[in-house]
Amino acid sequence: MADPGPHHKIMVTGATSIIGEFLLPNLLDAGYEVHAISRRPAEALPSNGKLIWHQADVSEPAQIPDVDVQILIHLAPLWLLPPLLPVLNTLQLKRVIGFGSTSVFSKSHSAHAAERKVAARLAEAEEAVRRFCSASAMDWTIFRPTLVYDCVRDKNITRIASFIRRYGFFPLIGRAAGLRQPIHAADLAQTCMTALFQPLTFNKAYNLSGGETLSYRQMVEKIFSSLGKPAHFLIAPLWLYRLAIRAAMLLPGKQEITTEMATRMNVDLCFDHTEATGDFGFAPRAFSPEWDGGQEK
Repeated sequence: MADPGPHHKIMVTGATSIIGEFLLPNLLDAGYEVHAISRRPAEALPSNGKLIWHQADVSEPAQIPDVDVQILIHLAPLWLLPPLLPVLNTLQLKRVIGFGSTSVFSKSHSAHAAERKVAARLAEAEEAVRRFCSASAMDWTIFRPTLVYDCVRDKNITRIASFIRRYGFFPLIGRAAGLRQPIHAADLAQTCMTALFQPLTFNKAYNLSGGETLSYRQMVEKIFSSLGKPAHFLIAPLWLYRLAIRAAMLLPGKQEITTEMATRMNVDLCFDHTEATGDFGFAPRAFSPEWDGGQEK
């Protein structure tokens, strides 16, 4: 990692995200002064001489603190980034790294309207970032990760593990042969560090997939194994699974569940990261769920 030099101040929006948990310590270890922005208070890392927390809602650009930074790493939803850029441009911002998702491709033709809307918002945000940064002499990079996990707060691997812990089995549709490439949040944090001052990454978007490709069923089998449990599956027909999901959607806090989630068990969601490997040595780990003392880690 290059010496921070004159670019020693970095703003991180969405700092309490699962990527932020790994990124903030990396930035501090590298000698940066980090201005962390989040709607909720910090839980793990307290403010100190090098880490300054700002509680603000990035959906309200006027709340962004007046801090003279030249680098922004945006970990909040990508569609919140374009409205921030005019505000930060007045602070001499020169470098922007933002995180989208491969959902911009995989959900663009979903049967579920809400998922198509997410894909459209991601695509529109990417284009808005490109336009503004090109017109303002900012070097931008957008990363599109696949299935992100941290074995603590992610909405995919950790939820599957929680279901297995509670019920001792996991329901599948048919062969559940759709391919997956889970990527650990720590690898994404390291990617930010590597790409910060790498000119080959300037003004490009990259798909970032995990270091192992495996079927949905194999992915769940690895989760069973990591929990020290034998794999037990309930193979259900699609119509029954859809019925169960519709019933679950009526429960409090379960509205984000969709029938598309069941259908995708047999759909490949794979993306090539060869360009990222060639440009900045991207080399993610194989799928490796780990749990601390029997609890999600």
